[in-house]
Amino acid sequence: MSIDIEGRLRPAGIKGNSTVYLGDVARAALRSLGPADPPFFESKPAYDEQRWRFSTSSGDVSMVVLSDSYWGFGLVARCFVNQIEITGPLALRARIVHDIAATLGRNPWEPSWTSRFEKRTRATISEHRSAWEELIHHARDEMNEEITNLSEKVSALRGGEDIEPILNQAEQNLDEARVALADLNAPAVERALARATQALVEADPTTEVRSSEAAASGSRILTWWDKNEKEEEVEASHLLDDELPVVDLTGEE
Repeated sequence: MSIDIEGRLRPAGIKGNSTVYLGDVARAALRSLGPADPPFFESKPAYDEQRWRFSTSSGDVSMVVLSDSYWGFGLVARCFVNQIEITGPLALRARIVHDIAATLGRNPWEPSWTSRFEKRTRATISEHRSAWEELIHHARDEMNEEITNLSEKVSALRGGEDIEPILNQAEQNLDEARVALADLNAPAVERALARATQALVEADPTTEVRSSEAAASGSRILTWWDKNEKEEEVEASHLLDDELPVVDLTGEE
């Protein structure tokens, strides 16, 4: 990755830009934040390309990520810490933290050198773990509650033979959401919930979605995820290059 003359994060290889190494945690944080402005580096890397601070925002959420050494004066690549500050509604903050942990595929609070990390952060590993897990569990509980609410709506609509196939499809989508939640795959949970919601709207006798669809001779409803796939968005995560080497969250590797 690189930084342009205005201090914004850009892809690597652009002539005149300075080099910066984000690491896997910062990359995961940007992806989890979603569509956002290119991060602005309030503190640019100098000799040490892993020491920096950037900020960005997306909707109601703002994020600041700081990378610094917690041992070895920046000479030990395994001993870098990422401090992530997220400001915004609890539900959104929890979802971002959940996605960061899921993307990394490991415990983000476990550093390479525990004693030095605890001294630098002034918190124990247990305290770090508790902070992460509290938000992760909050996000999981919210998604599970959504699944439960939709499942109850499916049960309430049971009884009409003409809508049973639609309700069965909705229930199947909810099963897919449960599996995705168990796999910590929040985007898949959202897609499955969206499909289940669409089926419920179609099956609900108080709506005219089914008759309108039939009158339209098979024209299909464009759902929110279809629209997103068709729209071109400029987001910070698009700047990330999957070929780059990655580092650690707390003790970057």
